[in-house]
Amino acid sequence: MVAEAQPTVRNPRADAPIGVFDSGIGGLTVVRALRALLPAESIIYFGDTARVPYGTKSAETITRFAQQDARFLVTRGVKLIIVACHSASSAALLELRRSLMVPVIGVVEPGARALVAATRSSRVAVIGTTATILSAAYERAIRALRPDIEVVARATPLLVPMAEEGWGAETPADSRQSAADALRTRAAELVCRYYLGGLVDENVDALLLGCTHFPLLAGIIARVVGPGIRLVDASQETARAAAQLLQDKGLLAPTGPSWLRVYLSDLAPSFEVVGTRFLGAPLGEVTRASVGDGQ
Repeated sequence: MVAEAQPTVRNPRADAPIGVFDSGIGGLTVVRALRALLPAESIIYFGDTARVPYGTKSAETITRFAQQDARFLVTRGVKLIIVACHSASSAALLELRRSLMVPVIGVVEPGARALVAATRSSRVAVIGTTATILSAAYERAIRALRPDIEVVARATPLLVPMAEEGWGAETPADSRQSAADALRTRAAELVCRYYLGGLVDENVDALLLGCTHFPLLAGIIARVVGPGIRLVDASQETARAAAQLLQDKGLLAPTGPSWLRVYLSDLAPSFEVVGTRFLGAPLGEVTRASVGDGQ
């Protein structure tokens, strides 16, 4: 088990890895987007699976956990930290930026910027976990950019376990869907219709997937809301924001081999299957890591 070390202060280097943390393994969708956009970048991922979910905790506790997660990444020499957890992005981002010597970005601001850019009707929708929607973090970020935009915010908590179970996953075009898979896809579509079926009547023209789990259900969500509503993926937008920040700071990695190291604070029996689903590739070796609070 990897023990927590004290953070060090240093100047970021272009050949250093990017650090990503989340309360669980959903943030691997951000890693997936980073690897597609920035294949030369090495990445260290930390998922605090022993203390997931963060969304049910107080803002003070979330901030403490986020600081411990970020310090873990700093000790491993990262040049940038991405807070892939929506709850931690809402509660702890400003404190992390104040206390750390490396750049820090979250998932809320990039998603909000892309949603504002996508709308023509000035009426948008945001879906997320109950905690994310109750925090109103996206509404604040959107209205800070454009106060005139109307935001329809909906909690869609059942989409999280469906994504983890692989319900609604796209079937390759050259393969047949089994009867069981077809039933799961139908069930996922019914749940999405329950949550999202009325968005067209709300005159919404852009929808933000405000949870790292939701990209796995993007195909079904798109079918449910129809072609008149553009989907904005917070994970993809966060990867784009990271690429722009690294370019602006002259920290893009030189061309060369890259690697991914995954650390989790608890290795639950399903972590490999679910993690591979979110990453879109085998996880490889995963190391258990301890961060704070006597773990």
